[in-house]
Amino acid sequence: MIAKLTGILDSIHEGYIILDVNGVGYRVFCSARTVGKLPPLNHTVSLFIETQVREDHIHLFGFATPTEQQAFDYLTDVQGVGAKVGMAILSALSPEEIQMAVMTADAKAFTRANGVGLKLGTRLVTELKGKLGSLGTNENMEVLKTATSNTALDDAISALANLGYARTDAGMAAASALRRKPDASASELIRLALQEIGKGGS
Repeated sequence: MIAKLTGILDSIHEGYIILDVNGVGYRVFCSARTVGKLPPLNHTVSLFIETQVREDHIHLFGFATPTEQQAFDYLTDVQGVGAKVGMAILSALSPEEIQMAVMTADAKAFTRANGVGLKLGTRLVTELKGKLGSLGTNENMEVLKTATSNTALDDAISALANLGYARTDAGMAAASALRRKPDASASELIRLALQEIGKGGS
């Protein structure tokens, strides 16, 4: 199986690139996020590769980082998520955003990807909960991981979501507030989180 390719970026197409490796052109399917990180044409590119073998085809999927490849593997393990949908999700959400969406039960976040409805988004949240390891990490994520039984935090996130904020944004802001005041009540967390959102920080 091909695990990594290094070659010259020959051309970019919708959903895939052609990578020239010693005169052989490989068609490699990539997310929009990976394509956005590529150098100009005719420059050297290294991609981590996931090889998918079927009776009627062999497809190569390329990733700019091992973390993105890991996210793809997690996503495609979920029923109803094939390679095409997995790539669509990775085009819409970074690995960190995927983890945050799962941690905050933000099924709606996944609907930003083409071909993903709320039903599939809910399934992704349910099946990926507790499985994503360290796809992304920052201080706020660490708070969410360790505060799984914090009722005040859960109530604050729900209240912010009811106010119209995305659950991912609400989770980041509430977690940031909890870092500032670990013993805060739900109402205090809401107030502090709104301050975080108001100043554009989380």
